[in-house]
Amino acid sequence: MLANDGPEVVLGWKADDFAVALQPSKSTLFGPRGVCLHSDGSLWVSDTGHHRLLGWPKAPTADNQPADILIGQPNFEHEGRNAKAAPTAFSLNVPTGVAEWRGGLVVADAWNHRVLIWRTPPKDHNQPADIILGQPDADGVLANRGGDAPTATTLHWPYGVASIGDKLIVCDTGNRRVLVWKDLVETGQPADAVIGQSDFTTRDENAGEEVSAMSMRWPHAALTWQGKFAVADAGNNRVMLWSEGLPEVNGQPCDELIGQSDFAACDHNMANYYPSSRALNMPYALATDGNRLVVADTANSRLIGWTNGGIAPAADRLAGQPDFASKGDNGWGIAQRNSLCWPYGLSALNGLVAIADSGNNRVLLWKYAT
Repeated sequence: MLANDGPEVVLGWKADDFAVALQPSKSTLFGPRGVCLHSDGSLWVSDTGHHRLLGWPKAPTADNQPADILIGQPNFEHEGRNAKAAPTAFSLNVPTGVAEWRGGLVVADAWNHRVLIWRTPPKDHNQPADIILGQPDADGVLANRGGDAPTATTLHWPYGVASIGDKLIVCDTGNRRVLVWKDLVETGQPADAVIGQSDFTTRDENAGEEVSAMSMRWPHAALTWQGKFAVADAGNNRVMLWSEGLPEVNGQPCDELIGQSDFAACDHNMANYYPSSRALNMPYALATDGNRLVVADTANSRLIGWTNGGIAPAADRLAGQPDFASKGDNGWGIAQRNSLCWPYGLSALNGLVAIADSGNNRVLLWKYAT
């Protein structure tokens, strides 16, 4: 799945100094959870622990290459939730997923319970977002806008963002649902569709019932793969697949399943201590090269790939572990250039995969195997 000679570039990591990540700078990362390889050639990283977004106008070609653009902090040496100040249209509080949408950029600002959208990728430090979802304006940061129940305009800990054509997809993790905007134009706009719940005002875990083909626990990522719509439901240790693409009906159940043997199962590693080629343990991220689905099997510290869907299909590719039955962080050893420790974010474009290797406080740029 990934080239055997290891990643082309490693960002934010010095093998001889594990404390360096705690010190914000142009070239350090602290628990990054989101990455985006943009079609304009840029790279964007949600440097989650430092509460900031870092940008490289061109994808880095050297290890620890310093970032050029900073969003969320007054300078590269500063950190803190919302830069230790009042929220703004560019401040961040635990940024997670980041993705391209309509040529622009979208960031899940998880603990501000909102999504920030730039119509074109930022060119300047702390460029304000053009659209904010989940809140009525840049000042709002309350979960579900302070209400007990969600609505079509609110968010609670949104983690993942994605685009399908012109549609924007948000994994509204704390509300256990996925929201779809079909024609997004302005701040505070309500979503058009919901998946994982039967309506916009319910947020119960697994829709308030047993695990099923429509319910979710912690949705974290979404994409389309081979014409199917896929959601990484980390809390139920599975990837849900809708065979006809993005659902058109609220609460529509999925048709296929990766990581579990049936729609009622939810145990990690299929109720076993060790993983297998069919099992998952808290999958947080998805990517695709067009043919193969790549899953960040986060708690098993590996990437695992499928060529075909179905019900509990066996994976045919693996990275980060020596075999499908292994699961140790960095192979139960110290971090190596080609090891993984809790990968939280993925992005793939033109034969390159960006991996937010969060447990190692770094991002890997790795070529697909030919």
